[in-house]
Amino acid sequence: MCVQVTIIDTGVRGTIAVGLVPQLYKLDHQPGWLPHSVAFHADDGKLFNGNTVGQQFGSKCCRGDRIGCGISLESDDGQLSVFFTKNGKEVGSVEIPGSPEALYPAVGMHSLGEEVLLDLNAEWGMEEDDGQMIVDSHEEDWSRLHDVKVTGMLLEYVGKGKSIVDVGLAQARRPLNTRFHYYELEITDAGEKCYIALGLARRDYPKNRHPGWSRGSIAYHADDGKLFQGSGVGDAFGPRCFEGDIMGCGIMFPRDFNPDTGDDVDDWDLDVLPKPCEVQNALYANNEDEDEDEGEDLEGRKVTVFFTRNGKVVGRREVPLPVGGFYPTIGMMSAGEKVKVDLHPLSG
Repeated sequence: MCVQVTIIDTGVRGTIAVGLVPQLYKLDHQPGWLPHSVAFHADDGKLFNGNTVGQQFGSKCCRGDRIGCGISLESDDGQLSVFFTKNGKEVGSVEIPGSPEALYPAVGMHSLGEEVLLDLNAEWGMEEDDGQMIVDSHEEDWSRLHDVKVTGMLLEYVGKGKSIVDVGLAQARRPLNTRFHYYELEITDAGEKCYIALGLARRDYPKNRHPGWSRGSIAYHADDGKLFQGSGVGDAFGPRCFEGDIMGCGIMFPRDFNPDTGDDVDDWDLDVLPKPCEVQNALYANNEDEDEDEGEDLEGRKVTVFFTRNGKVVGRREVPLPVGGFYPTIGMMSAGEKVKVDLHPLSG
């Protein structure tokens, strides 16, 4: 297994470090500076092995570069072979004393504006004579995939894209909770129409319904910037989103929230929600009354759902929480659409 970061922004100096550290490592020191730690530093391409003086190791890294670090499976007892990669190619390795259980992946940043995308599930594999970083499929992160192909963190729409029932749906395996309360997607390809929706839905949400169309769901739609709450009638909400934009969705739980109290319910009572202004989308017209059997509407514990665009909050809504919680749910509906999803962007 391997940790890998993609440099989104080098900030002022690009002082980004990727490596391994012991459990109680001081958080105000870059990885590699203190004993029993090792790290590759992006700003100068040097390897720091338990010392503030680095050794020239590889080339400098810039925006868009991917830096990886892992432990070789062939490490001898008492000695570990730690390797580093850049853009899927091995930069080099170093032998250090210790055991794999005593070291933890670490990323350090040291100047204003630095930003990275973290992948803790990257894998290193050798194919013929060429080494390359193989990104874990992440398919286990999703409980339901309908007309959506998963490649690493990338979701690709593979449906027909001809009508409103040709929805590609991806629903995460676990609901948002007080620890992991937010997720994001980046639109890597807007496809023909950018019919991309990001939101939250109940566990048994219909697979052929865009998030936000059916009860027990709420979603921000990229193509028109509208918010959909259990209906095909959208509420003017925020700006449209395009290729390269990052959309986010999260929950602000009450301070006294306890997921085990049984306050949750199976469905929404839309009468308790603010009435949206009647903004009709022609694509979704005549779509409100086509829900599958969804049972009785019951009001549950209320939470605040919020949405972001490129790191800024677009808006929020207070809604009842369905039984079992709200699951990250993404919909796509036109040919060529692709999004990169990070289910835990705040955990790194």
